[in-house]
Amino acid sequence: MTPAEYYQRDPGRHPPALTPGYKTSVARSPRFAPISLEQSVSEITGPVFGHGDLGPMDHDLIKNYAKTGDPVGERIIVHGRVLDENARPVPNTLVEIWQANAGGRYRHKKDTYLAPIDPNFGGCGRTITDAQGYYFFRTVKPGAYPWRNMVNNWRPAHIHISVFGASFSQRLITQLYFEGDPLIPLCPIVQTIPDPDAIDALVARLDMNASIPLDAIAYHFDIVLRGRRSTLFENRLEGN
Repeated sequence: MTPAEYYQRDPGRHPPALTPGYKTSVARSPRFAPISLEQSVSEITGPVFGHGDLGPMDHDLIKNYAKTGDPVGERIIVHGRVLDENARPVPNTLVEIWQANAGGRYRHKKDTYLAPIDPNFGGCGRTITDAQGYYFFRTVKPGAYPWRNMVNNWRPAHIHISVFGASFSQRLITQLYFEGDPLIPLCPIVQTIPDPDAIDALVARLDMNASIPLDAIAYHFDIVLRGRRSTLFENRLEGN
């Protein structure tokens, strides 16, 4: 096997832990240096995800919770590939998403926003990438919603994404935003990211070529992982 390349982590693309404009980061940011804990065998060897663990409609949020009809909202497709930093596909990877409904409300008991719950929309989906790292979801475009940060802060429309590696200890959680949303530059969470190019990498692009006429608009979003180019820490691989 050819040895893989390793690249230094770029702190300029990641938000600092303490960003006072994002109020909850003040209480959640660490006051001391993090401590490295040794992983157990169970953490680094499992679980193993397979296609048999998924239902046939898990990737289709328009159908997987519907009871009396389709959910309300703009029907969209979100698709792309999971890649490592050298643009190589990452196959057989579990990708999960969760989101608010078209009115901007989550199906969660602690979400008290005034927008109504959609009885036909659960807001969760999952799939496994194919041999080329490709994934595909069908859903409705989530709505913006207010949040208790400052007096009048609103979250842009977004979808939460979780990508698992070979075990639970290998997990990326991020958010996908939509091209052209005017709330993106106004969001205190987004603006904790110091690099404009890094913010741009979180924006899904309109993809009319993949849209379905008279049905759904498509957005393309590639998820790029550090993969085998992870940072070496004291001559050991961390996060692999």
